[in-house]
Amino acid sequence: MTLRQAVIVGGNRTPFVKAGGAYAQASSQDLLTAALDGLVARFGLAGEQLDEVVAGAVLKHTRDFNLTREAVLGSALDPRTPACDLQQACGTGLEAVVYLANKISLGQADVGVAGGVDSASDAPIVVGERLRRALLAASRARKPLDRLAAFASLRPADLAPVPPGVVEPRTGLSMGESQALTTAKWGIAREAQDELAAASHHNLARAWNEGFFDDLVTPYLGVARDGALRPDTSVEALAKLKPVFGGPQGSMTAGNSTALTDGAAVVLMAAASVARARNWPVLARVVDAQVAAVSHVTGEEDLLLAGRRAIPALLERNGLSLDDFDYIEIHEAFAATVLATIAALEADGVGVVDRSKLNVNGSSLAAGHPFAATGGRIVASLASMLARRGPGSKGLISICAAGGQAVAAILEAV
Repeated sequence: MTLRQAVIVGGNRTPFVKAGGAYAQASSQDLLTAALDGLVARFGLAGEQLDEVVAGAVLKHTRDFNLTREAVLGSALDPRTPACDLQQACGTGLEAVVYLANKISLGQADVGVAGGVDSASDAPIVVGERLRRALLAASRARKPLDRLAAFASLRPADLAPVPPGVVEPRTGLSMGESQALTTAKWGIAREAQDELAAASHHNLARAWNEGFFDDLVTPYLGVARDGALRPDTSVEALAKLKPVFGGPQGSMTAGNSTALTDGAAVVLMAAASVARARNWPVLARVVDAQVAAVSHVTGEEDLLLAGRRAIPALLERNGLSLDDFDYIEIHEAFAATVLATIAALEADGVGVVDRSKLNVNGSSLAAGHPFAATGGRIVASLASMLARRGPGSKGLISICAAGGQAVAAILEAV
């Protein structure tokens, strides 16, 4: 069996905004549908039946058990387009691209869409365990008195909701708290973090001003640009912010950490032969991908540094080095995460990341990070960058994820 080339045709996303902002009343389904419809309009797919749409979200209500399918049904696509929900924390969007690329390569799909969405504004509110059990018992009761009896043992404190949070279940630490330990362990300086954050904002602002996102973003609810973007920020301004992780002497601030964000991003993919037959752009092919995980629970390894495992495995299998890439995209969960990943790759003998190739059009610190949407944003942007550079140019992506995981991938312009 001959494997086919799975290629990136184009992408679309909503502008990303901080939680509680312009998208506060929009659900994840609303956002994903908007991203899909923008893609449909851009490529004339209205009424068309695609082979599959695969996407996911990290923050999901129980009502969203079939989120992607419902977004498809609400979009302009033919309702006979099947859909699949996939979730791997912050790696969701990239893993969705890998999932669809593999299907296309095997001939199981010709044309499809991959992506992700998250709304921190629409995070589900969880009730305490005692109240949850009482509600389940009441739902099973057949008589009114039995329903009342189910709540008899509850106390006022049991009625309080559990505040939403992104905490590792096995360590009890938030992402920021875990990264603060890594930051100290690797000796990542505050100034270096602020420099990376300022560069992210400046690069993203330049890309917006140059029209780079004109065919990658569709305005939504009156928002036309990423809401977290601060074009006028500086290292001096960032240096004035107080630490939010790592205690009073910590170096991680709101300025060099990603904010809770709302948004959705999707990528149109096809077999290369199909894309060319339809006169679609063929931006880049998906060369290969690798997932990895680390042992973070005991502190033996760092929660957000699984990229140091995924990247070398991917490079070795493809006979490549870091020097072979024209662009390198390392997800900016925190500025310190990027810097620690770079330091770990160097310490492990993998190679040195050329900073002039790193996140050249900005990344999550400036754009924002709606968890499952980040992979779609990066893939679509990188594919566009590679196509502009020319055939044979290569890009490397690494996205860290909760649970001590990471997804890495290689794209190449064709």
